Amino acid sequence: MEIKDRILNRAQQLFMRNGIKSVSMDDIAADMGMSKKTLYKWFENKDQIVLAGITRHLDGVQCDCAVVAGKAANAVEEMLLLSKWADEQFADVHPSIFNDMKKYHPTAWDLFRSHKNTFILAQITQNLRRGMAEGLFRPDLDVEVLSRLSLAQIEMAFDSELYPAAQFSPMRVNRVFDEHFLLGVATLKGHKLINQYRQVTEVE
Repeated sequence: MEIKDRILNRAQQLFMRNGIKSVSMDDIAADMGMSKKTLYKWFENKDQIVLAGITRHLDGVQCDCAVVAGKAANAVEEMLLLSKWADEQFADVHPSIFNDMKKYHPTAWDLFRSHKNTFILAQITQNLRRGMAEGLFRPDLDVEVLSRLSLAQIEMAFDSELYPAAQFSPMRVNRVFDEHFLLGVATLKGHKLINQYRQVTEVE
């Protein structure tokens, strides 16, 4: 299992840096200094590596999100902490990663979509309801609509037609999305708390 984990770790780094499509089994073997025969002993093809990698990654995401949410004193802090965590995740992600997975690795893509439409959607919904209960988010929010809007923004940040990679990094786009969304749902009390966390003084 140690060798298998090493292969997954290195392959995931290559995918994140170069995109999935541009990394071949030859590239992975060469990068690790192992023969293709050894690589194929553990994985029959690249599709298996991508699927195993995304499975492990999503398991880690769920653990990370639970830890981050558990640290937050309120819904605003939770959203800010998760946004910071997402920035760190997106910092090293190649812009083509989602499109490559969607086009060439449908099983892995279906797994990601299922994770997004269940776990991530539930996290967003829970955060919005928490903020409403705390008086930090507006009481009239349409949670079902807004949670799916926030969900859609994840892929939008990697849309090369909307945000060309040469001009926009996914991390930059995601940061703007998150800030805009948070300010849009917050009450006056929530805005004041946001400014405290951001250490911003606003003229009323």
